[in-house]
Amino acid sequence: MERSEAQQIMDELHDAVGRRLAVSSLAPCPVEFTMAFVDMCSTQSCGKCTPCRVGLRMLRHMLSDVLTGKATMQTLDDIERLARSIYLSADCAIGYEAGEMALMAIRGFRDDFEHHIRYHSCGFEGAEQVPCVSGCPAHVDIPGYISLVEAGRNTDAVKLIRKDNPLPLVCGLVREHPCEMNCRRGMVDDPMNIRAIKRYACEHMEGDYAPSMAEPTGKRSAVVGGGPAGLSCAYYLAEKGYTPTVFEKNEKPGGMLVYGIPSYKLEKDVVAAEIDVIREMGVDIRCGVEVGKDITLDALRAQGYKAFYIAIGCQGGRKAGIPGEDAQGVMTAVDFLRTVGGNPDYPVEGEVVVVGGGNVAIDVARSSVRCGANSVSMFCLESRDAMPASVEEVEEARVEGVDVNCGWGPKEILTENGKVTGIVFKKCLSVLDENGRFAPVYDENQTKTVACSHVYLSIGQAIEWGHLLDGSKVELGRGNGAVADSLTYQTAQKDIFVGGDVYTGPKFAIDAIAAGKEGAVSIHRFVQPNTSLTIGRNRRDFIALDKENISVAQYDTGDRQVPGVDKSIDQKHSFRDAHLTYTEAQVKAETARCLGCGASVVDPNKCIGCGVCTTKCAFDAIHLHRELPAASKMVRSEDKMKSILPYMLKREIKIRFNKE
Repeated sequence: MERSEAQQIMDELHDAVGRRLAVSSLAPCPVEFTMAFVDMCSTQSCGKCTPCRVGLRMLRHMLSDVLTGKATMQTLDDIERLARSIYLSADCAIGYEAGEMALMAIRGFRDDFEHHIRYHSCGFEGAEQVPCVSGCPAHVDIPGYISLVEAGRNTDAVKLIRKDNPLPLVCGLVREHPCEMNCRRGMVDDPMNIRAIKRYACEHMEGDYAPSMAEPTGKRSAVVGGGPAGLSCAYYLAEKGYTPTVFEKNEKPGGMLVYGIPSYKLEKDVVAAEIDVIREMGVDIRCGVEVGKDITLDALRAQGYKAFYIAIGCQGGRKAGIPGEDAQGVMTAVDFLRTVGGNPDYPVEGEVVVVGGGNVAIDVARSSVRCGANSVSMFCLESRDAMPASVEEVEEARVEGVDVNCGWGPKEILTENGKVTGIVFKKCLSVLDENGRFAPVYDENQTKTVACSHVYLSIGQAIEWGHLLDGSKVELGRGNGAVADSLTYQTAQKDIFVGGDVYTGPKFAIDAIAAGKEGAVSIHRFVQPNTSLTIGRNRRDFIALDKENISVAQYDTGDRQVPGVDKSIDQKHSFRDAHLTYTEAQVKAETARCLGCGASVVDPNKCIGCGVCTTKCAFDAIHLHRELPAASKMVRSEDKMKSILPYMLKREIKIRFNKE
């Protein structure tokens, strides 16, 4: 029988849905997906019958209200009634299949619809409530890899980390660890030393492994900037079958990991080793190429590049706008760290004053000590309790002889013959106004003069675009950062996506890594035909567990393990990292301290006990306990025929010869 035009259209729509599912997460939002299907059907409607012409449009608006938080519980009843009416009264397949889809969704996934209304977020993807996972910007499965390390499966632990973070050893060495700040163990005594566990796993892998990659797509994409965001984007694009090209204007890739973080915290060979893994995946990294100067985006488009991810970071420093800041001996923190990163033997003579109170200012101060400064002093606006720098960083700086002074802001830099001779500070009375905005108030009459030869300003970073965006439609907003969609990172120039510090402003490496992965998802969707950047996308809306409403009955009472220090390294003067990795005994003791927030039990009312999930989990994290274990034998789905065929043959023989 010849198929009708409406049926043919529905076949095409089904194919389009299939393509969207192919580039979607494994668990697309039921509300989003339903609205997408209804929307596609409404665009194909001939408009001859009222259920399609009016009903589908009304249905789409209702579903949109659910997604945008405008709906009420009554809206769900209205959706069900309208969907049922369309399904029963539409004249063709377009109408009744759209109605049937909406009806099935509202009845089968009503909890997810209600979650959107109550919390204005998708509960389908936000079910993970483990505090450390929800607190990690990349949402790495921390309880999962801690369990694997505890079991001695370090390679599997690294594989699990790389699902969301392609630079695990880097993040195991840098000091920023928001996951630990959210660790529930911190309510009992001390939080888990997650960073040290991650480092141990990376340095004790049982063997090398190659990240799995999809079949080549043949489509080209470019990443501008070889920092953590750009490298992360390139990694996940390579996993999806692309061969991305990374353009980095510096001599080495790595961005601030190489030119911003001192070697005593993150040694450069570690960064190089992580980048080598990305290169082995087929990523083409071209250093010494500045896009906008050496080559333009239009020229790259002419070469066949279909999409661009711009992650050039905040590579410039800000000045204070005070007299004398252009004198010889004044540098921004970014420029100083870049100089020292490229030349660890860079000499610093005389007295140094660092203006700023963040972790970057600490890095500058400690690097100055290692470069030979006679004395190093830090001055910041904030009080000691309000300093942005971590307690650990400040204490290590004090041990190395850095003098930390709080409650002072720069007023004037003193000079003689164009060189710095000192700096004048004024007393800071308050930093923030009543609304929490940065609005420092000073006592101009209370001042302090400090003699020095060098002044390093660590008071902010700036984005240096150069000619990169010439001729593009990309808009710039606050802080000269790129304006983009908060979910997809797409700019006004549809083929340009941004991420990392160039979009958010200066943040941690793990934030940039998370943005890079989302950028790869967006580019993958963008270059695929008939694919939405948002529909069916895993929004990774993680809802943190209420740590105040918990009950901890039993737990390991061991103390938090602290890695040792290599005493052969002069911590005060050497740029080598003196902190050691955990011993095997230490990592066993530390992993045992985890309270197991991520452990879960499947709802027996929903699970049918088929056991397929246990055969598909690559990390052996799912276990099925049967009351009658002898009643079944579980095998991997890929190996099912090995078990089925002998049984089939045995049954066939019994039947043929009537032996039953």
